[in-house]
Amino acid sequence: MNDPPDDSRLAELLDDYLRRLEAGAPQDRDSLARQHPELTPYLDFLDGLDRVFPRPSQETIALPGMQSPWPGAVAGEFGSYELVEEIGRGGMGVVYKARQKGLDRMVALKMILASHVASPEYVRRFQEEARAAAQLRHPHIVQIHEVGQIHGQHFFTMEYIEGTSLADRLLQGAMAPDAVARLMAKVARAVAHLHAHGVVHRDLKPSNILLDAAGEPYVTDFGLAKVFTSGSDVTTTGAVLGTPSYMSPEQAAGQHSQVGPASDIYSLGAVLYELLTWRPPFREATPVETLLRVIDGEPPLPREINPRVPRALERICMKCLARSPQDRYATAQALADDLEHYLLDEPIEARPADLAQRLRRWARREPALASRLATLAAFLGVDGVIYALGEDAAFCLKMAGLIAVWLLIAVLFQWFLRMPGRAREGEGPEAAGDAASGGPQRRPGPLVPLNREQWSIPARFIWGALDSLLLLAALLIANGLASPLMVGYPLLVVASGLWFRVRFVWYMTGLCLASYAVLLWDFYYRRPELSVAFPSDFMRHVIFAIALVAMAAVVAYLVDRLRTLSSYFGKKL
Repeated sequence: MNDPPDDSRLAELLDDYLRRLEAGAPQDRDSLARQHPELTPYLDFLDGLDRVFPRPSQETIALPGMQSPWPGAVAGEFGSYELVEEIGRGGMGVVYKARQKGLDRMVALKMILASHVASPEYVRRFQEEARAAAQLRHPHIVQIHEVGQIHGQHFFTMEYIEGTSLADRLLQGAMAPDAVARLMAKVARAVAHLHAHGVVHRDLKPSNILLDAAGEPYVTDFGLAKVFTSGSDVTTTGAVLGTPSYMSPEQAAGQHSQVGPASDIYSLGAVLYELLTWRPPFREATPVETLLRVIDGEPPLPREINPRVPRALERICMKCLARSPQDRYATAQALADDLEHYLLDEPIEARPADLAQRLRRWARREPALASRLATLAAFLGVDGVIYALGEDAAFCLKMAGLIAVWLLIAVLFQWFLRMPGRAREGEGPEAAGDAASGGPQRRPGPLVPLNREQWSIPARFIWGALDSLLLLAALLIANGLASPLMVGYPLLVVASGLWFRVRFVWYMTGLCLASYAVLLWDFYYRRPELSVAFPSDFMRHVIFAIALVAMAAVVAYLVDRLRTLSSYFGKKL
C-alpha cells in the first residue's frame, strides 16, 4: 500500500516549479508529472490558466543563463544588454548592473518584476519614474539613457554609479559636520533642479542618494516622483506613499494636495538630521506609530543626541524640519545657499527659536512629561490659591508636597529615559529598513538616548503605576470619592492609549479599579463622615467602575485597530 503524499513536499515542489517558470528557466512539465503523478491536477490547472490568460512572450528574459528577477540566477542577455549582476531589489522592481553592447558601456537597468502580473497602477508609476527622470540633466542626478519595453518587460536604463549609497556610507562611521554640510549642499542643489523642472521627488532618503568613488552624491529613484506643474497626480487621495521616517507631516497625513517642493525640503532635513545624529528624526516600533509621530511630534534637537553638532548646522536642520511648510526654507536652493554660508562662516538665514517656539517644540517632543507638568502645575496653582485664602493650611501644605514629589518623579523619570549612552554596535540609520543588510557594521558612535526598544515597555508600566499611586495618595489626602480629583481616573485610562499598547490600557484600567477599591474602603470605613456630604448609594460606584471598563474597552479597541493597520502596512509604508 502506497504512503499518502506529503502535502508539504508537494507544495515545495510546486512552488519551486512556479518560481523557475516565472524566472523564464526551461521546465519539463511532463517529466515532473511522471515523477510526481499527484502534481498532475495542479499542472493541468496551470496549463488551463495559460490558455485562458496567455502570458506575454518571455523570450528576452528566458534565455539560458540569463540573470532573472528571481534570486540565484546567473547573468545573461536582455535585448541589446548583457546583464552582469543584480545590484538592487525592492517591492516589484529589480535593478541590474548591465553592459550596453552597442556602446560598450556599463549601465544600471531597472525592470519590473514579473511585468505580466504587475498592476496597471504600478506600471504607470514605473513609467512616471522614467519620464520624470529622463527630462533632468544635472551633475548630481542619475541620468536616464533609455526607456522601453521588450516583449512585455518594461525597463529603463540609467547611468551606473560605481560606489555605494549614503545609507551604506552611514554604516561605516560618522562624517564630520563640514563634510555633511558640503554633501547636503550638493544634494539640495540637485533637488532644486528637480523643482525647477516641476518635479517633486517625495522619497528622499539615504538609500536614494548614491555616492561615487570620489564621494560625489547623486539623487536617484524617482519611483514616487510627482510632476506638480501638470495639475495631476498618479496617487489616490488619502494614500500614504514614501518612507515614514523621512516623510513631511503633510505627506504622512495623506494630504497630497499639500505635497510640493517644501515636502522635499523636509526630507532633506531628515537626511541631514540622520547624518548628524545617526538616526532619523522619528523611528518608532511600527510604521503607523512613526507616521503619527511625524504628523504631530517634534524630534529631539540634534545637539541633545550629538553635542558635537555645530549650533548653526542644528538651526539649518530644524528649519527644514519645521512642521508648517511656510516655516521651512522657501526653496531647496535657499537651503543649499544657507549650507554654503555655514561653511564660509557667514550669517545664515535660520534664526534661533524664541522662548515660545522652544516651549512648543519641547511639549511636542515630550508630550507625556509636558501633560503631567501642565496638569500638576494647575493643581499646584489651585492649591496655592486655597492656601492664600487661609483655608486649611495643613491640607494645602500636604497637597503641595505631594505635587512637588510628583513633579520631581516625572522629571527624573524622563531624564532617565533620555540619559545619554553609547549607540550599540551595528545600530545604523536604516538598520531595519532598506539599507543593505550585509554592509559593514558601524562602530560605537556619538552619544544617543538609551535604547528605546529595551527600556520603553517597562518604563511605561512603571510610570503608569507611579501615576496611579500618586493620584490615590492625593485623593486620600483630599476628600477621597467626594473629591473632584476623581476625574483623574478616566483621564489615566484615556491617556494610556497614547502608548499604543492594548496590554498597557488594561494594565492602567486594573490599577485604577484597584485604587478605586481602596477609596471605597476609605469612604465607608476609614472616613464614614464623607458620606454625609456625598451620596453613598453603592450603585453609583458600580456604574462608575462599569463606565471605566467600557471606556477602556473602547480605547483598547482603537489601539488594536491601529496596531493591526501598522502590522498590515509594515512592509508597504
